[in-house]
Amino acid sequence: MVIPLRHQAAVEQGTDAYATLRYDAIWDGGAARAADARRAVRAFLARAPRTGGKAVPTGLALDAEIAATELVTNALRHAPGPHGMTLRLSGDGLTVTVRDSSPEKPVAEKADPRRVGGHGLRMVDAVSDRVVVAPLATGKQITAHLPLKPNLNAGTRATSV
Repeated sequence: MVIPLRHQAAVEQGTDAYATLRYDAIWDGGAARAADARRAVRAFLARAPRTGGKAVPTGLALDAEIAATELVTNALRHAPGPHGMTLRLSGDGLTVTVRDSSPEKPVAEKADPRRVGGHGLRMVDAVSDRVVVAPLATGKQITAHLPLKPNLNAGTRATSV
């Protein structure tokens, strides 16, 4: 079960000229769905202009939905137990962080257009300028950073997935 966005989103003062908008969701094992993640991203980004921030470009919003959907789907598929997602919007971009109970580092499978599934991490990497996997005491978190400005070097970025 997820607490509605209006009760979860918080505005905090950033270190730059922008306020940081943050949203956290925690799901019990098996309670999360990819659709919940997409809805949360849409509601979160729609709230940004109402909190004094700028509207997020449509392309970035769609990319954020892709990142959240794929990261939550992978957590559901590969990790038992509770899951969490944090969305954070600040002056330098949007981060989508998903936490799960598995300590296993995700592996991006070799591209195969004939295979159904197994493309999620590649999709997250394609819409992000960096993806970072960090171990936690019980599990891991994966953070995808989506810049507010277009990344002109998208084909040459490094990823730590």
